[in-house]
Amino acid sequence: MLTEMETRGGVAASAAVIRPSQRVAAMNVDSILRTKGGEVVTTRPDVSIADIARLLHGRRIGAVVVLSEGGGIAGILSERDIVSGMAEHGEEVSRLTVGRLMTREVVTCAPGDTIRDVMTLMTHRRVRHVPVVEADRLVGIVSIGDVVKSRIEETEVEVDSLRDYVMNTR
Repeated sequence: MLTEMETRGGVAASAAVIRPSQRVAAMNVDSILRTKGGEVVTTRPDVSIADIARLLHGRRIGAVVVLSEGGGIAGILSERDIVSGMAEHGEEVSRLTVGRLMTREVVTCAPGDTIRDVMTLMTHRRVRHVPVVEADRLVGIVSIGDVVKSRIEETEVEVDSLRDYVMNTR
């Protein structure tokens, strides 16, 4: 890191000039997947909501990606979709199929997307689970919890870097 010295009113003041190569690199979706793995729990549109509710509960997850017969993403089904289905269909919801309740317009991201961009996407689109797609292939899924955890870690690295800089320039 380059430090320039200036004189202001007879007192030397230092100003840090941070070169782009020395800035903390923004974390991306790939960094989350490297930590948590790329496993994605998937289902088919013809599976019952009762079965999916048990799957979500048993795996302690909040959403499943719904795949078409060809293996492409047909939709996503989240806890929120099931609650909405209960409000609309009552007790009958457990006998409905995933295809009836799933969200068909799936918001996706890419491994190279920054955590900040994915957090913004989740906030604006009001989603908590985003499948990760690369070259038309499902390679993972990130949740709002994954993104927040990663953003906290990123912020801690930035704070530590600034603390080190301040302590080393005294």
